[in-house]
Amino acid sequence: MASGASQQLARGSSFVWARRRLRIAAIALALAVPLLAGGWLWLRNSSFVSVEHVRVSGLHGADAHAIEAALTDAARQMSTLDVHQGKLRAAVASYPIVGALEVHTSFPHGMSIHVVEQPPVAMLSAAGVDTAVSASGVVLGTARASEALPALTSSVQLTPGERVREPALVADLAVLGAAPVRLAKDVERAYNGPKGLTLAMRGGLLAYFGDASRPHAKWIAFARVLADSSSAGASYIDVRSPERPAAGFPAGVAPPSATGEAEGSSATPSASESAESLAEGLTSATGGTTEPQLSSSTETAKIEASGGEAESESASSESSEASSTGTTETHG
Repeated sequence: MASGASQQLARGSSFVWARRRLRIAAIALALAVPLLAGGWLWLRNSSFVSVEHVRVSGLHGADAHAIEAALTDAARQMSTLDVHQGKLRAAVASYPIVGALEVHTSFPHGMSIHVVEQPPVAMLSAAGVDTAVSASGVVLGTARASEALPALTSSVQLTPGERVREPALVADLAVLGAAPVRLAKDVERAYNGPKGLTLAMRGGLLAYFGDASRPHAKWIAFARVLADSSSAGASYIDVRSPERPAAGFPAGVAPPSATGEAEGSSATPSASESAESLAEGLTSATGGTTEPQLSSSTETAKIEASGGEAESESASSESSEASSTGTTETHG
């Protein structure tokens, strides 16, 4: 019995000591947490991790130095363990050209900030004032307005930093923003006409987009038709349906023949090759998912004119429309 009692006493003592150890550990943890939290708060705002070296990239234009200085000053008020994106954005809030900021830190004292600009894609005229506007609709101010930009007209005058709300203008800007640089520089103005959203290119060529849906696919189709030498002399290119684009010709003007096309391509291939390479680049950039199913630029175009053979019932209706407007259409 003495042996059994001693065993029970030993088990009881072990249980008590286990409880005591748990209490001690809990007390130690309760004391350590605030100390560790306080230490972390002290460290993240201490000079040991303060931002000292700031690198700003992605800036262009007249405001580049001012924007860089504003971001650098704001960054040096932070640490690499305590970055405030809101404060950085606030520091450049007066510069609408800044679209986004990509911030990375390098422990213990480095910070790099890449500025994603939203460049102007059009010049918006309202109440006699011309101002630049980005693809997202943000007004960038009069300083960035240029006659080289496509012209848009608005009934509402906006100040820099405000956003365009008119649905028609929002659609225009979305299409202009999707344009590749080599084609964007040739757009003179955008407006809504009988064919919907229409772009007037320098030199008189019209591009019928219809609306702002699938802008990348439509630009690919436009570039491919432009690359096809059989569209030389066209008065418009219709890409409302990017899978079936069409080039239209003024009355009395016929598309170049297959023979003439071959001779022309061997003599002056640069313009066609440039547009073709652009179309291929666009397709590659969009992953090939929006590439319209177009015929090769070396194939003979099928002409829908009076006396010509219609390709299909839908083609016939398009041919009738072309005839009523005094034009001849060539489909890709």
